[in-house]
Amino acid sequence: MQPTDVTPVWFMRQAGRYLPEYRTLRQKHSLLELCHKPELAAQITLQPVERLGVDAAILFADILLPFEPLGLGLSFSAGEGPQITRPIREAGQVLDLPPVDPATDLAYVIEAARAAARALPPHVPLIGFAGAPFTLASYAIEGGATRTFALTKRFMYTEPRAWHELMQRFAELVGGYLAAQARAGARALQLFDSWVGCLSPVDYATYVFPHSQRALELAGASGVPVIHFGTDTATLLVDFARAGGDVIGVDWRVPLDVAWERVGSSPARAIQGNLDPVALLAPRPELERQVREVLAHAGGRPGHIFNLGHGVLPETPVEALQAVVEWVHGG
Repeated sequence: MQPTDVTPVWFMRQAGRYLPEYRTLRQKHSLLELCHKPELAAQITLQPVERLGVDAAILFADILLPFEPLGLGLSFSAGEGPQITRPIREAGQVLDLPPVDPATDLAYVIEAARAAARALPPHVPLIGFAGAPFTLASYAIEGGATRTFALTKRFMYTEPRAWHELMQRFAELVGGYLAAQARAGARALQLFDSWVGCLSPVDYATYVFPHSQRALELAGASGVPVIHFGTDTATLLVDFARAGGDVIGVDWRVPLDVAWERVGSSPARAIQGNLDPVALLAPRPELERQVREVLAHAGGRPGHIFNLGHGVLPETPVEALQAVVEWVHGG
């Protein structure tokens, strides 16, 4: 960690649907078109830096883009989110997955990272990112978003050998994908395990931990800091942090100081979070109260990165995010 004069702040999904300039582009292009065109993806990556004054940019992409070279099929339906047209439902399908070279098969993402890194001011780092093995596996098996993860857990329990093979493949893929983004100019990386909180601590340790650890190990070998983020991980935090990451991202379901105790107070371990994204829709006095509560739980300790516990909601006012940046920077 390096000292800073203010608490750094950025927002997950800060490049996206709440920004009018993004919506203008979205009227002309599909989400996948925006991801596939490096010049547009880089432009979107820069939009919140210019508008909000945040301390980092996060690459505009989607965590499911690796599904395209894997042959799983990927589309986005309005109001329904991602759809996987060829989901994994049988053990034999895992062995049939083709190898993926992120540098070539996802070259458009790498080029977007390179373009964004070149265009950013020197003091604003670019954050690259990828979906964690469990979150990717859940989408690949369910065929889209889910509330129960029934298909995922059934596959995990009934086909453990195929499950671990799938998770191993995803770990190698995303670890290499993150490292490629770092080589393209990303100065930090984030591994998103958005859905891992659906698991019990025992299942996390048995079915997920070694694969997240491997992905984080490969990403960390790039030489840039790695953020390990998950949602609803309060009961998993000890093992979640032990899996790796220089920074542990936590959501609003656990107070920041409690999370820090579970993560461990190593001088090299930082923590990121943890405002509820819905607080950005609250009246301004309530929003400010919650921002200051997060800062109070951080207690001025070095290593706190202010962020949300998940992504910016589409209906979020730009002015609310601007105010949060001002309050965090002002202490």
